[in-house]
Amino acid sequence: MTILILQGPRLTLGKARQWAAPLLKGELHEQPHAIRMTTSQDVPPERLTAWRNGTDFDINVLPADFEPAEVRLLISDMDSTLINIECVDEIADFTGLKPQVAAITESAMRGEIDFETSLTQRVSLLKGIPAGVLDEVYQQRLRLNPGAEILLAGLRARGIKTALVSGGFTVFTERLKTRLHLDYTLANELEIAGGHLSGKVKGSIVGAHAKAAFLSRLCEELNIEARQAIAVGDGANDLEMMRIAGLSVAYHAKPAVQAQADIALNHSGLDAILAFLP
Repeated sequence: MTILILQGPRLTLGKARQWAAPLLKGELHEQPHAIRMTTSQDVPPERLTAWRNGTDFDINVLPADFEPAEVRLLISDMDSTLINIECVDEIADFTGLKPQVAAITESAMRGEIDFETSLTQRVSLLKGIPAGVLDEVYQQRLRLNPGAEILLAGLRARGIKTALVSGGFTVFTERLKTRLHLDYTLANELEIAGGHLSGKVKGSIVGAHAKAAFLSRLCEELNIEARQAIAVGDGANDLEMMRIAGLSVAYHAKPAVQAQADIALNHSGLDAILAFLP
């Protein structure tokens, strides 16, 4: 038995029926945040990809080994996942260096260069920027991605813990932790000297391995297995933690990330994740 989850702001039950009729035999059911289709037909990855490319809504297959009722943790990337910006790019914009920094960011998110090297390069370009710029970025440019607050409220109602892990900076993750009542956070700490950014990060860099290790550590603390966690991300540095989670969600992600994730959301908001929970 295959369960398909159809989602998106332009999706209706009539549209779902029209799409499914020539392709699959099965039953359609409306539910909060989605339309669920149950069919006896298998859906190979290449067929799923073709369907996605030809529609304006999200189509995902619920993994057969995923147990929604057992989920106890959701861990999410921050930049371009929970929030709408890449913070380091916006900091750089205050010195006119955003194009250079953004190009390095994009290359790292595609997996073309390792994250640690890319972050060291990008942060070095921030040297001399007044520390007050960090507050301006948070206040003026940082916005939650659509559906974020609905998702978090839904997780709290289900007793699911929330974690924010980022290759970005603690100055943003800690504010979001307080504002959104998150349970755990991990990020890089920018070094500040004399009221200006020094161009360095304090301590070891939170890259792909650190993100995966954070997920594993939280599972140990909560006395749960990794299969009881959902991991959400958009870039190559999220893949390691996504691979060990029970359900991996690529949110408006790079193609390489979508190809390896269990779930790909390209039209829906973050609240669409609730459709995969009881």
